[in-house]
Amino acid sequence: MLNSKFYWGTIRKAIVAFGNTFNNIHIDRKDENSDVIQTLKVPLSYAPTQKFLARIKQLPNPDTEVRTEVVLPRMSFEMTSIQYDPSRKIAPTQANRVNNTSTVTQTKQFAPAPYNMGISLYLYSRNQHDALQIVEQILPYFNPDFNLTLKAVPDLNIKNDLPIILDGINYEDDYENDFMSRRMIIWTLNFTLKLNFYGPVDRQGIIRTAVANTYSNEELTNQQTGYTVSVYPTTAKPGDTIDYTETFEDF
Repeated sequence: MLNSKFYWGTIRKAIVAFGNTFNNIHIDRKDENSDVIQTLKVPLSYAPTQKFLARIKQLPNPDTEVRTEVVLPRMSFEMTSIQYDPSRKIAPTQANRVNNTSTVTQTKQFAPAPYNMGISLYLYSRNQHDALQIVEQILPYFNPDFNLTLKAVPDLNIKNDLPIILDGINYEDDYENDFMSRRMIIWTLNFTLKLNFYGPVDRQGIIRTAVANTYSNEELTNQQTGYTVSVYPTTAKPGDTIDYTETFEDF
């Protein structure tokens, strides 16, 4: 155990899929006649909220070159937690098996380990109208979950549904600060992603013959009958049309 090198990129695939889900949100800026004068795509990046807020609030240094401030609205997200999910546990002895071109082995992989990954999505805006446009383009798709499909194990062509569950929403508006501070509205959407972590892919020999014997004592020294069953032809592969040959013996 723990001696097989493998990597399916489960967390990386989940983070990329999550980011792509929110990577095409646009908002409209309108004039007093409700005519659209500007359409903006909301930038999205992977970043911890503390670091992102510090970058937004940083003021240009007048003694150096003029630096452009971070343009709002923006979004960022980060992984916040990961923990085992016993409610989705299945027997660890169950396995996925896939036929291959070999006549003596079959590809096998044991059942995955279920984990829940927490991800927080942060929305930063300077005014409420922009923030509400973003929020309303997200919430209708989560009731309370949204499913994606991931190719979990390419070697076995295993595809998984990835439920993204919206657990809660937090809202913050710092409009009570002094007039010298930039106003910033922050929405925090907390999600749970239900992941499956798969182990290594192994090759298992194909069983072609089974033997069953009966004994008249607990020491298994006095055999009474013997039964043997084999597939025919003996070179058959999984999925082939086969027959069986049986042999009974009395002792």
